[in-house]
Amino acid sequence: MTNTELPTLNGTSAFVPAPATPYQGDIARYWNAEARPVNLRLGDVDGLYHHHYGIGAVDHAALGDVEDSAYEKKLVAELHRLESAQAEVLLDQLGPIGGEDTLVDAGCGRGGSSVMAHQRFGCKVEGVTLSSTQAEFGNRRARELGIDSHVRAQVCNMLDTPFEKGSIAASWNNESSMYVDLDDLFAEHSRFLKVGGRYVTITGCWNPKYGQPSKWVSQINAHFECNIHSRREYLRAMADNRLVPQAVIDLTPDTLPYWELRATSSLVTGIEEAFIESYKDGSFQYVLIAADRV
Repeated sequence: MTNTELPTLNGTSAFVPAPATPYQGDIARYWNAEARPVNLRLGDVDGLYHHHYGIGAVDHAALGDVEDSAYEKKLVAELHRLESAQAEVLLDQLGPIGGEDTLVDAGCGRGGSSVMAHQRFGCKVEGVTLSSTQAEFGNRRARELGIDSHVRAQVCNMLDTPFEKGSIAASWNNESSMYVDLDDLFAEHSRFLKVGGRYVTITGCWNPKYGQPSKWVSQINAHFECNIHSRREYLRAMADNRLVPQAVIDLTPDTLPYWELRATSSLVTGIEEAFIESYKDGSFQYVLIAADRV
């Protein structure tokens, strides 16, 4: 990737740096090539394309009989309902947001959460991703929905964004923080957030009480080419960067039903066992942390 000039939502141009390291270039290539049915088919249900997992109880009544010819279609719809429910829980933690506010979706993927945030709050949402494929997809969806004046994705290093200091009302990482150094990430969120602004992350993290990352966590790292952090590392890096946690919620019991259902579908990717077993043995946790910029 090369440095580029991209228009911002207010029509001005912003300098956007290329990936700063070879690893970031590798991640960009990984997500540019990614086209898993588990992401695309779920998004096809209602046009919200996510890159995260689901939470909540499975609605078995909605699934019906496993022998029914429509069962697989209903299963896909149920998995998508659970992943959209996860995004709703994240948005619930952002606090009061007005239509005049601007939010940042760091590691925005194909933009499903950005669209949901605008639909809920009426605000502007700036998504950033290293993947030009994801940014183009998200911007096309925003145009199709007629909200491209308020929702935009750009190719951008989320550790070095073009947003002005103290200009952003709230921001989040939804399953994207495992690709970066946490001190660098939270320093950048702290820089562009207003004082009192809210930061939220939902992430998988290895459990310090387990002792070390388990074999299952190592498999997940290898599968996604990422580096999962411990919960302790999140809290320490936030404290070092003026982000004070207001809520730490263990979502592990809430996400396990999603994984157990996904493991029975035609959309399996081979990583389902690692998630299920690591959640069950306690070596891996699914956590929401909401913190305020002070």
